[in-house]
Amino acid sequence: MKEQLYTIPLNDAVAADDECPFCFIERKVTQDLLDQVLGSGSTYMEADMRDLTDRAGFCRTHFKMMFDYGNTLGNAWILKTHTMHLNEDFHRVAASFRPERKSLLQRMKKSEDAPNPISMFIRKRRESCYICEEFEKMYARYLDTFFYLWENDDAFRSKIIGGKGFCLTHFGDLCDAADGKLGGRDLEDFYGTLLPVMEKNLARLHEDVAWLVEKYDYRNKDADWKNSRDAIQRAMQKLKGGYPADAPYRQNK
Repeated sequence: MKEQLYTIPLNDAVAADDECPFCFIERKVTQDLLDQVLGSGSTYMEADMRDLTDRAGFCRTHFKMMFDYGNTLGNAWILKTHTMHLNEDFHRVAASFRPERKSLLQRMKKSEDAPNPISMFIRKRRESCYICEEFEKMYARYLDTFFYLWENDDAFRSKIIGGKGFCLTHFGDLCDAADGKLGGRDLEDFYGTLLPVMEKNLARLHEDVAWLVEKYDYRNKDADWKNSRDAIQRAMQKLKGGYPADAPYRQNK
């Protein structure tokens, strides 16, 4: 099947022979978004971009990545206007807040009918992140592309079947998407094909980690490391996604 522009990133991710092609994509997209927000030629000085980041803010994980990225002035500009809007919103919530008087029995019961508006405001802010939201939009398109290639590109399907599978996090997303996009025999084929791939590669990771443990036995000090040298980070990735051993992504000055 001839490669299209929108299929290239996913094909590149599969060709990387990573523990999970969607982890590969997530890292690349996140780095591109950091470059967009803070890199040279970035848009943090533009009002429309800062309006988006002011409203959405950033999660703890991406704030840490932004700090590590190294653009002090860019971070300062973003935080200057973001905290200004946050202060205004917080003042409005705080000014209208009146703590509810509750009996001892009411205090002991968890009420979901009348949640605390202060904690609701903070929870909403905590869960809001510009980079997360932008990635989720792109991720949905990559999932669509995966199923298009899975059904129409035999070479792509063969690479997936012969590859290292997916991390559990992204495989769970694939399963959710498959239930909505596939039906009948196509759905049976999806699970019948990929579940053995996942089991095979989970077993492979277990063997790599188990041999790493055995290598610390003095009797095996001269034995071959096999594929165990980086087994810890690969196993962590397979279980939860991401790249635990990655160095911080920094501004390319």
